[in-house]
Amino acid sequence: MFQPVAPNIASDFMPTVLVLASGRGERFAASGGQGNKLHALLDGKRVIDWTVDAVRASGLTFHVEDVGHAGMGDSIAAAVRATPSASGWLILPADLPLIRACSLLLVARELRRAPLVVPYFQGQRAHPVGLGPEHAEAALNLRGPQGLAQWIAAHEALNLAKRLELDDAGGVTDIDTVQDLERAAQMLRAGV
Repeated sequence: MFQPVAPNIASDFMPTVLVLASGRGERFAASGGQGNKLHALLDGKRVIDWTVDAVRASGLTFHVEDVGHAGMGDSIAAAVRATPSASGWLILPADLPLIRACSLLLVARELRRAPLVVPYFQGQRAHPVGLGPEHAEAALNLRGPQGLAQWIAAHEALNLAKRLELDDAGGVTDIDTVQDLERAAQMLRAGV
């Protein structure tokens, strides 16, 4: 499904995609799912493999943060710490198997012009969020379960974030429950 896409980004600015795969998936288990939600099969392929394949197709460098952490904030901080030479970061939870490579590239391109890029899909905050190197310290200091949510909201309230509309339902189609997995399978079959 994913075709390789050559990035059209200046070679001196190449953000790194941080694929966050540290979650415990408690909601998935509570909904009747077996094992780690990232290893659940979607059309014969693991959820995380769909996500990583889209990242690979984008041509962007990436880091998979799969060490257990206390929360999303801790995962982001660890991933930024592991990629100190990055020109910026795209924060991508690993449970977004339908994300499109072109969406990653659009956020990466916009990150050249704005230090904080927040994608939206039909009015809903989407992924991946783009962080420029200006925000490295803030990212390194993240802790807890909320990740960037409150920090982004504060920056948006002050008009310090670039809002980017994407035509990609994959940016909001995360897999938290067995029902989410079935919905993603239906979307795949429908070619969404």
